[in-house]
Amino acid sequence: MSAVALSVFKRAIERWPDKPGGGGQECRIAVLSFASGSNTSFSLRNFNRRLTPRQANRPRLALSTAPRILPYMIREVQSIAIALLLATHASCLAPSDDGTKPAALQPQPPAEIPTYSYRVARAFPHDPDAFTQGLLYDDGFLYESTGQYGQSSLRKVALETGAVVQLHSLDDRFFAEGLALFGNRLLQLTWRANKGFAYRLDSFEPLAEFAYPTEGWGLTSDGELLIMSDGSATLYFRDPFTFAEVGRVAVVAQGRPVSRLNELEWIAGEVFANIWQTDTIARIDPASGQVAGWVDLTGLLSAEDRRGSNAEVLNGIAYDPAGERLFVTGKWWPKLYQIELIAPSPKGTP
Repeated sequence: MSAVALSVFKRAIERWPDKPGGGGQECRIAVLSFASGSNTSFSLRNFNRRLTPRQANRPRLALSTAPRILPYMIREVQSIAIALLLATHASCLAPSDDGTKPAALQPQPPAEIPTYSYRVARAFPHDPDAFTQGLLYDDGFLYESTGQYGQSSLRKVALETGAVVQLHSLDDRFFAEGLALFGNRLLQLTWRANKGFAYRLDSFEPLAEFAYPTEGWGLTSDGELLIMSDGSATLYFRDPFTFAEVGRVAVVAQGRPVSRLNELEWIAGEVFANIWQTDTIARIDPASGQVAGWVDLTGLLSAEDRRGSNAEVLNGIAYDPAGERLFVTGKWWPKLYQIELIAPSPKGTP
């Protein structure tokens, strides 16, 4: 933001009144988000998602205040937007400090996206008959959703041995897909049945079914919402209890859509996504949809380990936040790996 625009913005914020019933502070936050270039959609649920206490230490807009506050927010934000545009235009036309004419604005090339390599910290046994579609880690165990019609299952797996210690088989009509943990419930997608299932974490007892209009691919949770992929370049944010869509974001890299988003994992504020039929994981900013980094896992499963197996593509990401351990595997892979990411060296350094 230019100095002139910033001055106008600050004055407007300082004069912003608190309306009867509250909401002045929330409106200030909304305009701050607007001015910083964030998504300007005023979906109330999306607004709340962006202002979660865990992601930012900001107040939340209560649903009960929406009828009183939302129209006011929209009118005020529109006014501020016009002021910002006029101020920015004026500042661009104004001469610089040394009296020279301002230079014409030049288009900036997209920032280069870093590509991370990896180091294998440990390798664990993995069931070579498991067509991994969803994977997560909780309290010392892996929970896995495996696909294929007639073979789909929900599993609890011992990390060290790869042994399946608990199993729930799905009806042959379903091809299981992504898996997420929310509270004490596991939520599992299916591919083309437009139906998912909720289970008790401890017993795998079926609790409920839920519907969605797209294919089901990947699923994870940020602790407040579910995040779902359907094989396109879109991430969907869904209510963890009703599974209703409350927001969505298009995933892009340097201005181009990134499709075939598959298995998902929430890791330290980012969504890690397998890109189907590749050895690549995308690190996605969930607020903007921008790809913040690539993880290249080429060569992770050796030719020797592939020999004699039906191993297919890389798929399956799990994270242990307490131990900061990252696990990955693939469909019908005989091994599961704990890996450490290696950041690329700055340009000009060896």
